Amino acid sequence: MARMVRQSLVKFDAPLCETIIDTPKPQGREVLVRIERCGLCHSDLHIQDGYADLGGGKRLDTTRGMTLPFTLGHEIAGVVDEVGPDAPKELIGKKQAVFPWIGCGQCRDCAAGDENLCVKQRFLGVSIDGGFATHVLVPDAKYLLDYDPLPVNQAATLMCSGVTAYGALKRLVDRPRQRNLLLIGLGGVGMMGLSFAQAMFKQNITVADLSPAARETALKNGAAVAYDPAEPEIIRRILKETEGGFDGVVDFAGNEKSMAFAVATVARGGKVVVSGLMGGNFSLPMVQWVYKRMTIEGFMVGTLAEGKELMALARAGKIKPTPMKEEPMADVQKWIDELRAGKVVGRIVLKN
Repeated sequence: MARMVRQSLVKFDAPLCETIIDTPKPQGREVLVRIERCGLCHSDLHIQDGYADLGGGKRLDTTRGMTLPFTLGHEIAGVVDEVGPDAPKELIGKKQAVFPWIGCGQCRDCAAGDENLCVKQRFLGVSIDGGFATHVLVPDAKYLLDYDPLPVNQAATLMCSGVTAYGALKRLVDRPRQRNLLLIGLGGVGMMGLSFAQAMFKQNITVADLSPAARETALKNGAAVAYDPAEPEIIRRILKETEGGFDGVVDFAGNEKSMAFAVATVARGGKVVVSGLMGGNFSLPMVQWVYKRMTIEGFMVGTLAEGKELMALARAGKIKPTPMKEEPMADVQKWIDELRAGKVVGRIVLKN
């Protein structure tokens, strides 16, 4: 029997190790995909840690229900090697991107198409084995998306950083006031957001990031203005230059300082969408919330339908590729360390 090589989590808060198992045989509508690329996401670091930061020294344990060794990675694109008896045979040999946000298929949320909200979810690389491997077993053929003529790297990253950025921005599209837009945090998801925002909104896009390299990259990739949130008197300057703040803000960092910055710079009647998972705690005086008449919405990943919408936009050539760097799959732990140290601009994509 063929063997499958994985870069596995064998202990929480410890480096990944290579493990080898028999390649699984697909059953029912399952599909076995030979992985060509898998993107590295900041949420992979949280899963490796085994907790999420709740602020004030508190942690949310994320290890329950997980069996080690476990394979991380959820931005997957590859070639269909084998299908189960109930899956379409014509998929074999096809190049496909894999939508990883898979629900139980039985509950009310799944029936409504909101599998990303499913409590009994089967997210690839989060709850069931994912893409830091030679192969991945996908629970159903319906989660495969054609990506031709896109580059394989772009196709893989659309499935997490892409659909997250797209879904977060989509929550601002129907707002009556569309004067201006601010994106906070220019990691892999934030850079995707900058690319998509230029296709989804008419107004100029403003960005904010602590990193000079990230701000410079954003300006080269279409941002009109880039702010340093640590600059003295920056809030006063922004409110003056924007005539009262931003109608829409997306916080792709999701920590205490980024949220404080978002709330300080959002205009009266504006909306903040929080999409980052850096962690911590955030508090706001109730009076300020009411007086400012602001909306704050949490958002993590999109639906399968939104994944298909985004893929269609990208295949039609309406989305500019974002900065990416290709590295060997065997070096995944090195790049996890680099990402953790804040030394990565754009997206790292791992190659088999």
